[in-house]
Amino acid sequence: MIEHKWVFAALLFVAIVPTATGAWAITSELAKKCEILMAKAYPPRQAGNPAAGSAKGTAQDQRIYFNKCVANGGKVDDSDPKETR
Repeated sequence: MIEHKWVFAALLFVAIVPTATGAWAITSELAKKCEILMAKAYPPRQAGNPAAGSAKGTAQDQRIYFNKCVANGGKVDDSDPKETR
């Protein structure tokens, strides 16, 4: 009888845990597209050197821009990257 309780508990755990986080993974294509758009909106100071920082905007500005791009399915308005807040 105890074995049935453990099996039921395990099945319940497996059924509930994946839905508890509420987070969805993005596709690699969307991430690549948003990374390219972000690099265009916030070009690096030195090409190929991410440690040099961005020519305009901060790291937080870049994160906000990337997250907005992902939230909009890869569509962003590039009129002014600072307006993405």
